[in-house]
Amino acid sequence: MSTSSRAVTTRGDARGRSRRRPGHAPVPGVVSTLSVLARVGLAGAVVLAFWGESLSSLEARGGLVTLGGRLAGLVGTYLMLVMVILVSRMPWLERSVGQDQLVRWHRRIGGWPVGLIALHVALITWGYAQLTSVSIVHQFWTFILHYPDILESAVALVLLAMAGVTSARIVRRRMEYETWWVVHLYVYLALGLAFFHQIRIGVMFLGHPLLRALWVSIWVAAVVSVVSFRVALPAIRNLRHQLRVSSVHEDAPGVFSVIVKGRQIARLAVSGGQFFQWRFMTRDLWWHAHPYSLSALPQAPYLRVTVKSLGNHSKAMEHLKLGTRVLVEGPYGTFTRHSLSTKRVLLVGAGVGVTPLRALLEDLPHSIEVTVLVRASSPQDVVHRQELVEMVAQRQGSFHEVIGSRDEVRLSTKSLYDLVGDLRGVDVYVCGPDSFTETVVVAAGQLGARPEQIHRETFSF
Repeated sequence: MSTSSRAVTTRGDARGRSRRRPGHAPVPGVVSTLSVLARVGLAGAVVLAFWGESLSSLEARGGLVTLGGRLAGLVGTYLMLVMVILVSRMPWLERSVGQDQLVRWHRRIGGWPVGLIALHVALITWGYAQLTSVSIVHQFWTFILHYPDILESAVALVLLAMAGVTSARIVRRRMEYETWWVVHLYVYLALGLAFFHQIRIGVMFLGHPLLRALWVSIWVAAVVSVVSFRVALPAIRNLRHQLRVSSVHEDAPGVFSVIVKGRQIARLAVSGGQFFQWRFMTRDLWWHAHPYSLSALPQAPYLRVTVKSLGNHSKAMEHLKLGTRVLVEGPYGTFTRHSLSTKRVLLVGAGVGVTPLRALLEDLPHSIEVTVLVRASSPQDVVHRQELVEMVAQRQGSFHEVIGSRDEVRLSTKSLYDLVGDLRGVDVYVCGPDSFTETVVVAAGQLGARPEQIHRETFSF
């Protein structure tokens, strides 16, 4: 290892922890059950597209094209509802796979709904134009001017296209989170506009009240999921806890801890390593929430979150006034002790990524053999250093620091092995900047950690 780095190892006696309400464990079978239901629903959407079609209608001019348009519209709409449910923050689903995995699934479905709905518009217009022997442009304007709910559905398509474009990685990287968040709120408006168009003039629903009721039920399930878990449940919890800013102080250069005080904090089931969506009720911050991990387990009546001044939101937090009302959603995340599969743990963090590891360390069973490795540019930049040193000492664990600039001191497979040795039979939790996390994940795999024993959680939009 370079001479500009240093390693510190401390050991000590273990001590007991204060009592608290533990976080909820994952619910077995939730993912597989919901996956089966989603596939059944998709098959039902395909069947609906063919419902009511006769041989004569298919043989008519434009019949097959029109059928293709209906199929694309129903499947695209159904996939859009699935995407909404994936990010509805359903507790049982979120605890089973984590919000980062749900977001990845959401993105994987990604452009399919928008593409299919656009294809629906094109094929339906083309099919009707063939049937009535007019141009496609003429038929399109006929739809807009004379068919009920078509104008609204066209607006819905534009809104969905906006959300699709801003979800592209190259665009997303250039956008502020706040802008992206507002654009995606319009997806709900788009779905509402599209719903009435389907129900009122969808051929498969005309004269088939049972099918219409079934399709409406699917929509209702999606709406209930969003309202229950993104609105009602957070509202109930915030009314119960009445969180307000108690203090703000600097822990490291540009890194601030916000202490929040509330009521009945002991009733808040949370695991170390989890995060909340935080909404600070000031003039500039009230309208959007950001994900921040707890940097310590709840200690009634307090919660603590530690952030680095990077974006507009985090920079504004260092100037929060005492008594500012705070709203939270969560807790979320599977970066917890529930993912453990061994009796040995390596926690690796860099920068403010140390904060969820500090809370996780506090939550690990005392039978676990713990090693902590932190990376920083200078000793002053190690967030919550003294707390980490003391907690590791209490567990008779090992604490290592890698100090120096990234250009001069690299955390490679060799340097990681020199510090912590072989990682076979070790659970590795890593949190930090993307490049750092990827480096550690690759190195851990090369040192023997199995993929299911490497745990990370990303906060991306």
